[in-house]
Amino acid sequence: MLRFLDHLEEWLIGALMAAATLLIFVAVIHRYGMGIEALQPYLQHIHLSWAQELCIYMFVWMAKFGAAYGVRTGIHVGVDVLINRMQDNTRAKFIVFGLCAGALFTAIIGTLGANFVWEIAHTEQTSADLELPMWLVYLAVPCGSYLMCFRFLQVTFSFIRTGELPKHDHSHVEGMDDQTDDINWFAMDDNLHPHGVAHDKREGK
Repeated sequence: MLRFLDHLEEWLIGALMAAATLLIFVAVIHRYGMGIEALQPYLQHIHLSWAQELCIYMFVWMAKFGAAYGVRTGIHVGVDVLINRMQDNTRAKFIVFGLCAGALFTAIIGTLGANFVWEIAHTEQTSADLELPMWLVYLAVPCGSYLMCFRFLQVTFSFIRTGELPKHDHSHVEGMDDQTDDINWFAMDDNLHPHGVAHDKREGK
């Protein structure tokens, strides 16, 4: 179940990002195409005034679910200089406290957002261009916040059980083999690298 939720979270973020990028690209091409007289008869019937608004809404949803993804994968920025200098027991207590505080904060935001969505759903307020019910737009707040709260609790329980926090390696490239530890980057076959030449001299080549 958790694996399905993880994949669903990643698919949703990726789909929203791809759709927003494609829509912005089409809107820009359409705008510049309207400036070409030969293309105006073909493009003037296509109205993309709603594209900017839709992109904003997609980025809002993407940001909310991306924040939850960041908690799960450990990519959020944190100031942990003092925390890392503490003893292990004290450090663990502060980490658990910080994670629980994050869970509590996101739970409060999610609850307030849910109440706001419930109230606005009983109105006829719609968006300016798409004329979507605004409660659909603001639904990103409780959904993303509750998911983020769940991720905080998930990381907390995992830390209590294993003592490890999720870490994101920014130097890692997906799909690349992690077999670079034994590679001698200075031993090059072309004999043009200065370190490679020195290495060859030491080896008697």
